[in-house]
Amino acid sequence: MNFGLSEEQEMIVETVRAFVETEIYPHENEVERSGIVPPELGDEIRRKCIDLGFYACNFPEEVGGAGLDHVTFTLVERELGRGSLGLTVFFGRPSGILMACEGEQRERYLLPAVRGEKIDALAITEPDAGSDMRGMKCAGRRDGSDFVLNGTKHFISHADVADFVIVFAATGEEETPKGIKKKITAFLVDRGTPGFEILKGYDSVSHRGYHNSTLNFTDCRIPEAQVLGEVHRGFDIANQWLYGTRLTVAATCVGRARRVFDLALPYAAERKQFGKPIGANQGVSFKLADMITEIDAADWLTLAAAWQVDAGRPADRQIASAKLYASEMLARVTDEAIQIFGGMGLMDDLPLARFWRDARVERIWDGTSEIQRHIISRDLLRPLGA
Repeated sequence: MNFGLSEEQEMIVETVRAFVETEIYPHENEVERSGIVPPELGDEIRRKCIDLGFYACNFPEEVGGAGLDHVTFTLVERELGRGSLGLTVFFGRPSGILMACEGEQRERYLLPAVRGEKIDALAITEPDAGSDMRGMKCAGRRDGSDFVLNGTKHFISHADVADFVIVFAATGEEETPKGIKKKITAFLVDRGTPGFEILKGYDSVSHRGYHNSTLNFTDCRIPEAQVLGEVHRGFDIANQWLYGTRLTVAATCVGRARRVFDLALPYAAERKQFGKPIGANQGVSFKLADMITEIDAADWLTLAAAWQVDAGRPADRQIASAKLYASEMLARVTDEAIQIFGGMGLMDDLPLARFWRDARVERIWDGTSEIQRHIISRDLLRPLGA
């Protein structure tokens, strides 16, 4: 067992961390205040990321990506987690699901996304279908060589800046041991397609500047050539995509928690009350001990899950454990950091209140904590016939 990073990995961590500190941190307060990332700023971050050679680093070299393994890419995501999501989204990591593109789709969607010429968004969630993906009502009806989409999606991240959207829709039904289930198909839908409307979503307490949108489809006609993967097999593609994004959530939670800890530790050593640093009191020092222990545990759990993937081993449970623990750890760490800072922890002069708010959504998106516990428990019990 070797828990050390290679020289290349150390260099990547240092490079991405420096990028976040110099290109992201200076703009965070304004984005937090306004809730907006100016388009020219987003373009600048994307251009600098491309110049640095990190754009689409999650994609293989044969399509123009950096070809990072899962452990190294997880380290990249961990460092990006230190910065505002509204800004780091432009440090492009297109959806890995685009590797399912074939033929003309590669030239039209995959390669432009890898080069940073187009931005994608993923549309799964609906008002009545969140964790229950097969319960979606957005439907695609075959009409000759086309599909006609009707329905609504919501909570669709960064669709407001996307050039095209990967949309999942019900296209049929099938009988399963658990009853009738909907068949799901994935479609590539361009912004501006007739019948496709992108509307402003909800104002969120978490990740200001990182917007969600509502998508409406009204008799939106999509050629079969824009089906991603196979008709009725979109559920398989979605599961493969979610497999990786849960690792990303875990990694970004670790990065954000380390930034919070880096604020709390020196404050506890310097802030004096009753003639001594507050860190000299067990009420504070034990908080720090618990915080760093939980951060390290989440870090190693996340990297171990990524290692499982690189080793070609089943990793559903390990990824679910990492996502579950890291997201809940971040909530505890941010809360304790505010407690250490006292009243100042809730003031806008510090970013702690932002981290505290941002932490809340991590236990919900990309699979709620309850879904992760379900995955973990089923993995444990199925071999025993339960």
